[in-house]
Amino acid sequence: MRTFIRHPAEIPIEVQSPAQSDHALAADGHDVSLGGLALSSQRAVEPGEIVDVSIPFVQPPFASRARVAWCNHCGGAFELGVEFLDYDDAFRARMVEQICYIERYKKDVAKLEGRMLSTEEAASEWIHKHAAAFSEEGEG
Repeated sequence: MRTFIRHPAEIPIEVQSPAQSDHALAADGHDVSLGGLALSSQRAVEPGEIVDVSIPFVQPPFASRARVAWCNHCGGAFELGVEFLDYDDAFRARMVEQICYIERYKKDVAKLEGRMLSTEEAASEWIHKHAAAFSEEGEG
């Protein structure tokens, strides 16, 4: 089983280093799990550094403190792995991820099938089709 699962990258994530509060870092999320988050960044961050991670585009906004576990140069950017410092935050991140998948499903259905779903209808369909696999991917 994978430790990290795919996260819709169209949801921007903000990373802020308290040590460099004047340098907010925009990032794109790639993977999220109950342990942490992998993302792309335009700036390197030292492993061990504590950062504030937020996803302000969901309601309510998600915010957490995390520790940078690794940072690798990749092309013209950097790949970061951060681990949540609080288990409850990690759980909330999984819920945010599920909301992101449901919103993407809603958009895909509109584009591909021409059906306009409410958020509740999209959630019901997505959960029926994908929730079991989503739950299994997050284990381990």
